[in-house]
Amino acid sequence: MRAGWRIGSIFGIPLYIDSSWFVIFILIAMANFSDLYAVWGLLLAGIAGISMALLFFTSVLFHELGHSLVAMSQGIQVKSITLFFFGGLASIEKESKNPTQALQVALAGPGVSIILYGLFYLVTLLAPDRSLLQVIAEYLATLNLVLAVFNMLPGLPLDGGQALKALVWKFTGSRSQGVRWAANSGKIVGWIGIVLGLSLFLITGSLGGIWPALIGWFILSNANNCDRLNTLQDILSQLTAVQVMTREFKVVDARMSLRQFVDEYLLKDAWSAKGETRLSLPYYAAAEGRYRGAVEVEKIQNMERSLWETETLQTALTPLSEIFSLPENAPLSEVINGLEAENLGFMTILSPAGSVSGVIDRGDIVRSVAKRLNLELPEAEIQKIKLEGKYPIGLQLQAIAKTTN
Repeated sequence: MRAGWRIGSIFGIPLYIDSSWFVIFILIAMANFSDLYAVWGLLLAGIAGISMALLFFTSVLFHELGHSLVAMSQGIQVKSITLFFFGGLASIEKESKNPTQALQVALAGPGVSIILYGLFYLVTLLAPDRSLLQVIAEYLATLNLVLAVFNMLPGLPLDGGQALKALVWKFTGSRSQGVRWAANSGKIVGWIGIVLGLSLFLITGSLGGIWPALIGWFILSNANNCDRLNTLQDILSQLTAVQVMTREFKVVDARMSLRQFVDEYLLKDAWSAKGETRLSLPYYAAAEGRYRGAVEVEKIQNMERSLWETETLQTALTPLSEIFSLPENAPLSEVINGLEAENLGFMTILSPAGSVSGVIDRGDIVRSVAKRLNLELPEAEIQKIKLEGKYPIGLQLQAIAKTTN
């Protein structure tokens, strides 16, 4: 479930407000009210404080719309825009296809902020001197300039980090290298913010130092997340089906009767389980040295029992040509996407000759990814994933696979 409240949509993009947004909104409104109260009085200062907070977040919204509209022009779906404590976030479905397009998306947000800075600055020149309108315009011009400059710091998840990623990607030809450079730069920026903020707090005792420390922590945390995500994307693109698949399937004679199959395989396997909850293995039928298809156990169970004696497995097969399958050299990301798109419990992997080479389920995927990450997962946990057909909560590989090129 998505956190926050939906407040509408713009250009077809759902808009959300995170609960943390109310905190910063109140702080901005109160700070401006405090500055204006002595000159403008209770009513005007209150209206101005609320208006300045609203217009600031409107500016943040337009900043995120800049990213979103450019992404949409590239055929990329924008799932939502969320306003929260540290500003805004546009949730984009996937990466741009090339570094030039990625750079365009990255620079669009700061570009909008610079335009807004120019518009508000123009208002300050046209508004009556020392008027409330001029004060509000000056404040918003300054904030939009700060928003543009701050976001262009060269580290993920900031726009400057996205731009750095695109540039490194352009010159090295490797998106992964671009992310790694930008994430490491983001970690440096984050640590600088934390050290600077804490130093100001310790030296001056001012609570104002907490802000750069919080922002630094936010940048550092997200840079680490970007680095981890990039590592997982690399794993999903580098591992191939043949490296992950298992031989956990059975091949049976397509010419045997349904009764013989039920007695010799289904009942026998059920008996060997001895009350245990166990994943049912896939069955493939072959005859005369050729795979004929996958056995549809449910189809057999739904048939009249009287037919089991006379009908062969041929009547309960789905031909391999009609099964959603992938070749041995398919990247793991494609396997994951296929499992989700087709709502499959396992993926059939075919050899270059067109025979069944192996199968892959979600437990096999998690086992291989964990091995690449040097993580030790108990086999019992792998078997649980196989049985439930769900990835661990902290390892949502289906979402990561969608972003992997």
